[in-house]
Amino acid sequence: MANVMHRGRRGGKRRLMAEMNVVPYIDVTLVLLIIFMITAPLITQGVKVDLPQAPSEVMSPTEQEPVIVTVDAHGAIYVDLGEKPESAIDEATLVTRIAGISKYRPGTDFMVRGDAGVAYGRVVEVMALLQSAGVKNVGLMTDPPPAKK
Repeated sequence: MANVMHRGRRGGKRRLMAEMNVVPYIDVTLVLLIIFMITAPLITQGVKVDLPQAPSEVMSPTEQEPVIVTVDAHGAIYVDLGEKPESAIDEATLVTRIAGISKYRPGTDFMVRGDAGVAYGRVVEVMALLQSAGVKNVGLMTDPPPAKK
């Protein structure tokens, strides 16, 4: 009878399996992929603007990030600071908000992003509003032109 009990084993020893189970790693990877797919669109907020292309120099980084005032293709104005940076504001609110920023954060750079389709006069009006709010220097944002082949 003793021989019957040991017949299933080879030499009385069990073989160890040396394979790695990758199923938990696949599960974790899929969960992270889903999280990144959901959060990526939420991170990039802003107003869609088609910037004009022009050669320009890259600004040197400063301690404070510049305040960006955007003029979209319809002439609406947006400021990237405040409660709702993705909602348009009127001219009076722009002047009030920019005056407050320049008062409490002196030395802040101000940049204007004007859509390529908006009238040049509208961008100049926004720049004049910034100057009336006490801003001394205003920069214009552009996209670099495509590389020549």
